[in-house]
Amino acid sequence: MSHRYRAHLHGRRVAGERGRIVAVTSCPTGIAHTYMAAESLENAAREAGVELVVETQGSAGFEKLPAATIAAADAVIFAHDVEVRDKERFAGKPTVDVGVKAGINRPAELVAEARDKAARGETSAPAAASDDASDGSAPMDAGGDRFGTRLRKWLMTGVSYMVPFVAAGGLLIALAFAIGGYEIASAKSVADHFVWTETASWAALLFQIGSAAFTFLVPVLAGYIAYGMADRPGLVPGFVGGFIATTIKAGFLGGLAAGLIAGAVVMGIQRFKVPAALRGIMPVVVIPLISSAIVGILMFVVIGKPIASAQEAMTDWLNGLSGANAIGLGVILGLMMCFDLGGPVNKVAYAFATGGIAVSDPSDGSLKIMAAVMAAGMVPPLAMALATTVRGKLFTKTERENGKAAWVLGASFISEGAIPFAAADPLRVIPSSMVGGAITGALSMAFGCTLRAPHGGIFVVPLIGQPFLYLLAILAGTVVSAGLVIFLKGLRKKAEAGATAPAGGDASAKGATGDEEKVAVAV
Repeated sequence: MSHRYRAHLHGRRVAGERGRIVAVTSCPTGIAHTYMAAESLENAAREAGVELVVETQGSAGFEKLPAATIAAADAVIFAHDVEVRDKERFAGKPTVDVGVKAGINRPAELVAEARDKAARGETSAPAAASDDASDGSAPMDAGGDRFGTRLRKWLMTGVSYMVPFVAAGGLLIALAFAIGGYEIASAKSVADHFVWTETASWAALLFQIGSAAFTFLVPVLAGYIAYGMADRPGLVPGFVGGFIATTIKAGFLGGLAAGLIAGAVVMGIQRFKVPAALRGIMPVVVIPLISSAIVGILMFVVIGKPIASAQEAMTDWLNGLSGANAIGLGVILGLMMCFDLGGPVNKVAYAFATGGIAVSDPSDGSLKIMAAVMAAGMVPPLAMALATTVRGKLFTKTERENGKAAWVLGASFISEGAIPFAAADPLRVIPSSMVGGAITGALSMAFGCTLRAPHGGIFVVPLIGQPFLYLLAILAGTVVSAGLVIFLKGLRKKAEAGATAPAGGDASAKGATGDEEKVAVAV
C-alpha cells in the first residue's frame, strides 16, 4: 500500500486549497491504457497540488481503495472503457465519468472538472447496492451516459474477459501446429492415448488444451457482456446463451447477441417490484431461472439460426476474398488498428480477427485477417521507436526514452506503446500511424500471409505463413509511418523557428533554416 494510502487513512490534509480526489482506471485488456491513464492523472494532480489516489482495475486484479480514502475524497474520476467494478462504493460523490483515453490525453482537465464539481457540491446519483447484498432489484446502469457509450462499455467488458482465453488457447494451438503439423488436429484424445516420449503426443496435448480454452470464448464473451449490463445476475443467462450460440454454430455474432439479450432480460426482470419475502431468492433462483429460459428459447428457436446463417455467410465471404477486395479489407483493418492504439476501434478490429480463428479449423481467409491485424498493430510503436532513433532532436527527452521501450512493445504487438507520442502530438502521430498501418495491412493481405496465433508479435513469426514477406510488410509500414511523423514534426519545427526568428534574420538563423530545409527534403 502506497504512502498516499497511509496519509489518507491517518486523516492528514494539507492546508489551503489542496483537495482530495480518488480515481478508477480500466481498459478492455486491463494492461497498457489502465496504467497509462493512472500515471497521467497522478502527474496532473501533482502539478495542480491535489492529492489523488488511483485504483487500477487491471487484468491482474485490483486492490480496492480503502473505504476511509473514498469517504475523505472530495470527488471521483472514472476513466474507463469497461464497467467500473463495485461502483456503488463511490455513490454520492461528485463524479467525472469519461473513457480511459481521456485520462491519458487530458488529465489536467479532468482534475480541474472534478474540483469544480466538488466546489459546486454536485453529486452523483446513489448507486445500486453492493452485489454481495443485492437482491437483483436494480440494474447496473451508467446513469447519464448515452446509450452508445453504455453499449460500448458493455461490449468491451465482454471482450476484456475473452482476450486472455484467446491468447492462451490460440498460442497453444499455434505451438501444437509448429511441433506436430496441421494433421495434429485429427489426433486421438490424449486422455486415452498419450506417450511421454513421442513428440506427436505432446503436440496433440497442446492442441487439445488450446482447443479446450477456445470452447470458452463465446460463452465468456456473452456472459461478461451481460455482466457489464446487469452485474452478477447477468452471468448465468449470458453463459447459457453463449454456449447455445456455440452449439448452433452462431459463433462470435451469436455470442454478442446472446450477451446483449441476456443483459436486457435481466435488467427488465430487475425493474419489477417484488415482496420483501422474495428478495432473498431473486438473485440465486428466480432471475437465473427466468432469464436462462427466455434467453435459451430465443437462441434455440427464434434468432439463433438466422445468426448462424449470417456467420456462415460471412465465413464464405472471407474465404472468397482475393485481389483488390482482400487488399481493401487489409487497408480498413490497418486503419482501425492504428486509429486509437488499443482503444475501442482497435479492439473491434482485433475481436473481429480473433473471432475468425476461435475455432479448431479456421478458414484461410480468417488466418489472413489475423495476420493483417497483428502486423498493422505492431507498426505505430515500431514507427515511433524508429523516428526517435533517426531524428531524436524532434522529440523530447522523455519521448526518446519512451522510444527505446517502444521497440520491445511494438515487436510484442502492444500498440499502446505509441500512446505517449500520440498523447503529446495526436495530429501528427495518429495520421502517420494510420497510413503505415494501412500499408502494412494491405501488403499482408496481398502477400497471402496467415497467422494462427492471436498474439505474440515477432515471437510467433515461425508460426506465420510467408514469414519473410510478413516482416517486409511490417517494415514497409514502419518506415512510412516514421518518415511521415519526422516530416510533419520537421515542418512544425521549421514553422516555429520562422515565427521566433528576428525580422530580416541573421546569417546564423538563415544557415539553420537552410539546414532544416535540407533535412526535410532528405526525409
